[in-house]
Amino acid sequence: METNTTIKGFKAAYTACGLKKNNAYDIALIYSETPAVSAALFTTNRVKAAPVILSMENIVNGSARAIIVNAGNANACTGEEGLRNARETIRMVAEGLNILPAEVLIASTGVIGAQLDMKKIEKAIPELVKNLDPSGINGVVKAIMTTDSFPKVSTFSGSVKGVEYHIMGIAKGAGMIMPNMATMLCFIITDINISRPLLKKALAEGVNDSFNKITVDGDTSTNDTVFVMANGKARNDEPDEASFNEFKKGLTRIMYDLAKMIVKDGEGATKVIHINVKGASSSHDAKSAARTIANSSLVKTAFYGEDPNWGRIMAALGRSGIEMKENMVDILIDDIKIVKGGLGQGVEREKEAAAIMKNPEIFLTVELNIGEFSDWITTCDLTHDYVSINADYRS
Repeated sequence: METNTTIKGFKAAYTACGLKKNNAYDIALIYSETPAVSAALFTTNRVKAAPVILSMENIVNGSARAIIVNAGNANACTGEEGLRNARETIRMVAEGLNILPAEVLIASTGVIGAQLDMKKIEKAIPELVKNLDPSGINGVVKAIMTTDSFPKVSTFSGSVKGVEYHIMGIAKGAGMIMPNMATMLCFIITDINISRPLLKKALAEGVNDSFNKITVDGDTSTNDTVFVMANGKARNDEPDEASFNEFKKGLTRIMYDLAKMIVKDGEGATKVIHINVKGASSSHDAKSAARTIANSSLVKTAFYGEDPNWGRIMAALGRSGIEMKENMVDILIDDIKIVKGGLGQGVEREKEAAAIMKNPEIFLTVELNIGEFSDWITTCDLTHDYVSINADYRS
């Protein structure tokens, strides 16, 4: 059963234009009937795709009407021709919708280094404009998938002084995932009436507690993008502090829901692993320790093999560059303490931990016991299928 994802004043359409194999959906359009207050965050990778560069320019206006997105081709590392193609795509969308090119945001995902087939794009855009429909967003989430195995959708409802508003988010992502800001596309639409400064603040803080807290394989993509559009159709008053905090909480929850789905769908993944580092001497150390463990191929393969090989976790800590004392470290799998004061707690404890590691969701806690700082990250295991999927990606 599909989630009801209609948001007042938004329409969407999707189709197959031949960028993906097997005539799969691969291009989509999201449209706001009225100008929408908009904000965005983009990849921190120095290699930025053409759509990222142009959307970074257009988002400065603070208002947008449309998002055009394609899968099957990232339009990254494509030089001046790639920029021209992205600009032409924006122009065609603006012309079809009778809006300004500056009101169009653009995103792409897929293979890096290949030029877009503009004849296919040119043919698809009039069809998208013609088929815009409030329920079309359910198809958009399918059209943006690449190696994803399931569509990712999350919704939230809140109110400002008794006036209800709704938020809906969709995302794609499964591999090439690493904080700063995970390799993925995420589009969020809402009918709340909110100022741009507040929207930008909510987005930035929410991303730090969601998409920047996941890793699948340590790779940061060239195309990472989060867009949020708020068209004000709920006609609520400007949120006060309490209402804004509720909105931010809802927005963050949507993004964490989507982020967790991305990890669960990590290419070939069988387990979601929540890593919590406690008792660090600084926030930087807590973050570094969590990320080093989460990105360790040896740790991730141990979780896949359901082997509580805690020596790999200790080794990752030791090379993370943090301040630590080996004889102070405790390690727990869920509530089973397999390491205390840097020493293993015996075969029986490890057997108990191994049984827990059969679960699809596992909690790993590392207690450094030398300070007051903590941090967390969510990751997945590393399986044979990850290699197979990525070895065959372009073939």
